[in-house]
Amino acid sequence: MHTIPLFEAPCVREPRHAPVAHLVRGGVTEGVHYGSVVVLDATGDAVFRLGDPEAAFYPRSALKPLQAVAMVRAGLPLEGDLLSLAAASHSGEERHLDGTRRILRLAGLSEDRLRNVPDLPFDPAVRDTWVREGRGPSRLAQNCSGKHAAMLYTCVLNDWSLDDYLDPAHPLQQAVADTVQDLTGQRIAHVTVDGCGAPLFAVSLHGLARAVARITTAAPGTPEARVADAMRAHPEMVSGADRDVAALMRAVPGLLAKDGFEGVQVAALPDGRAVAVKIADGANRARIPVAAAALVRAGVDPALLTGFAGETVLGGGEPVGRVRPVAELGEIPEPACA
Repeated sequence: MHTIPLFEAPCVREPRHAPVAHLVRGGVTEGVHYGSVVVLDATGDAVFRLGDPEAAFYPRSALKPLQAVAMVRAGLPLEGDLLSLAAASHSGEERHLDGTRRILRLAGLSEDRLRNVPDLPFDPAVRDTWVREGRGPSRLAQNCSGKHAAMLYTCVLNDWSLDDYLDPAHPLQQAVADTVQDLTGQRIAHVTVDGCGAPLFAVSLHGLARAVARITTAAPGTPEARVADAMRAHPEMVSGADRDVAALMRAVPGLLAKDGFEGVQVAALPDGRAVAVKIADGANRARIPVAAAALVRAGVDPALLTGFAGETVLGGGEPVGRVRPVAELGEIPEPACA
């Protein structure tokens, strides 16, 4: 039996976002990205807030580590690369397709039991190759296929129905909802459907950071620790070989990180320090530099994060600026010239 949520549901309101990043061209601020940020210390206290981290929002795929914990709690026996894939927004590389097939084989199921939305691979280079080969949208190639295969396997192990496994009233999704409330420490504010078809639960940015911190600080062998260990050991399965989330986990020892569509990023260290970011306009270019600056606020050595200083702005093919976190967050040192 898990603990009862500590707090009520976060308020559903128009978020009171604040500026979190500037697009600077030639020394002049050309654009402003609004959003919200929260930083937790190792005791779980929020030591930095910007914007509105207490409002209800949708974590999108940043919720996947929590969904994976729910499945392991329900008996999912996966470990290593396959458990990492169960929490992934993968690029559609062959390793991801093969891993999803392996999970389905363990469940004794075929690909046609997947109920995620058919799509092309997420990674542009992988997608271009896929299209050149004349291949169309596929449930297997869609970035959530590993999670869906793991959901089906969990249902098989529990003798739960398969055709309706995405119904919010299904025992699997009820187990996920219970885990989300347990780990975030708050009641779910609203339920909708994510892009892949799975139920999506609205919590607060603060609650999301708290949940991932609880995953990284859990005792060895627990479902939470198994998920954290798998994701950190196989970051290329969580995203892709060339994705920024995998690079961030490789750069910072012990870091667990997960992104989500519409500008969401969460990350936590083994001692419970954690950050969570929401970019209001969903801009991917602001997500990582803001998250990196928040990690520095959490005490991570800035030298580990120089590769995440922000996207370079070009003029005439030459660097003329950069996407920079706002002054309240602080600067990330840019990489030294080779």
